Amino acid sequence: MYRGYEAVIGLEVHAQLKTNSKIFSSDPTNFEASDNQNTSPVSVGMPGALPVLNEQAVKLAVITGLALGCSIRTKSVFSRKNYFYPDLPKGYQISQYDEPICEHGHLEIQTETGPKTVRILRAHLEEDAGKSTHHGDFTLINYNRSGIPLLEIVSEPDLRTPAEAADYARTLRQVLQYVESCDGNLEEGSLRCDCNVSVRKAGESKLGTRVEIKNINSFRFIEKAIEYEIERQIDEIEAGRKIIQETRLYDPDKNRTFTMRTKEDAEDYRYFPDPDLLPLVITSSYIHEIRKALPTLPQDRCKVYIQHLGLSDYDAKVLTETRDLADYFEKTAQISQRPKEAANWIMNELLRELKNSSQKLSEIKISPSQLAELIELVEKGVISGKIAKAVFGECWSSGKNPHDIVNAQGLGLISDESALEAVIDRVLSSNEKSVNEYKAGKTKLLGFFVGAIMKETKGQASPEVVNKILSKKLNG
Repeated sequence: MYRGYEAVIGLEVHAQLKTNSKIFSSDPTNFEASDNQNTSPVSVGMPGALPVLNEQAVKLAVITGLALGCSIRTKSVFSRKNYFYPDLPKGYQISQYDEPICEHGHLEIQTETGPKTVRILRAHLEEDAGKSTHHGDFTLINYNRSGIPLLEIVSEPDLRTPAEAADYARTLRQVLQYVESCDGNLEEGSLRCDCNVSVRKAGESKLGTRVEIKNINSFRFIEKAIEYEIERQIDEIEAGRKIIQETRLYDPDKNRTFTMRTKEDAEDYRYFPDPDLLPLVITSSYIHEIRKALPTLPQDRCKVYIQHLGLSDYDAKVLTETRDLADYFEKTAQISQRPKEAANWIMNELLRELKNSSQKLSEIKISPSQLAELIELVEKGVISGKIAKAVFGECWSSGKNPHDIVNAQGLGLISDESALEAVIDRVLSSNEKSVNEYKAGKTKLLGFFVGAIMKETKGQASPEVVNKILSKKLNG
């Protein structure tokens, strides 16, 4: 609630689909290309150039729609959305209008007050425009992005706070990355967000005038831009002025939005079916095959980790952050049959090493089976937890098996009672004062003795055997 007003928020997320070529031409989509390198007569709207639909873009749209619980239309239509801007060489954008490929889905997000379901109105295929770079009195146009395949995912106005909007965008990005339809790279513009914001008096049901904030590519900026816009609209209403339906841009340096253009309605774009593209027809069997191949999504994995593997909510959330990490954990847990220990090693040791290195998870040298082997060595008492961390470091850098490292370096625990008894006797005889204090009731000194023995044996003494012998000698 904001000063007696309620915010009503909906997001339009433009996700670049992971295809090697553009949606209607064979032009490449690599981000590193030089200006205007990835172009052809189709990309730059030359007369007579005809579009040909990219089959992979259609498949990725269906995969994403199913992951978001959408209905998939067996027949969808491409339309021309007409407007004139320098980065749109044809004078129209090929998009989908009243018959989109995906519609009526949902996405569950976690908010401060618990889970919330956000309805998804539609997800439709379209081509991207070029990029304009303004320099004083002139503008440079780069058409490399012109024709890049996009899936525009439009939510219903179910969000009520800037934090919810940012959480929705983060969760959506996670799903897109899980199904591998979009890399979610915010810096390269693979995921961009338009925020629709309006305010109304608390308790009212009628929606206020909607303002769109265009092209935000940061979760933090989504939150800050919406926060500013809510306050701006309330100030306008309180001053007796009307909210104008318009498109605004967000300036992160000044933390403010400013007018880009007055907002057009659908009729202003003069949508009509594109005569160069036939309706897109998808069979039910095609949809069924894609549905069968969908990976388990993060929220479903979270539930399994909590309910069946005994992990905490926090641990489950961390381990399902990416699909690669969840796969790694599941393989380690399955081989070791110790999910909690696998979770602890991955979260404490593996993620720390990943953070300190420039490697991706797919590039590391320690495999799930090796980590499971290390866990087993600890659980069977072959090595201590402290030594295991050193072995993990060696595995990380060399890729050698834990068992081989332990044998080669003689790192196994010393469990021979006679060998340990000699060490313990030396420690006790050199600390007679502490022994007397222990026997006089200062039992906390037990930790001191154990530490001294571990130091003597370089951490290789079996804690179980050490405690057994110490108890006998100190309490006997």
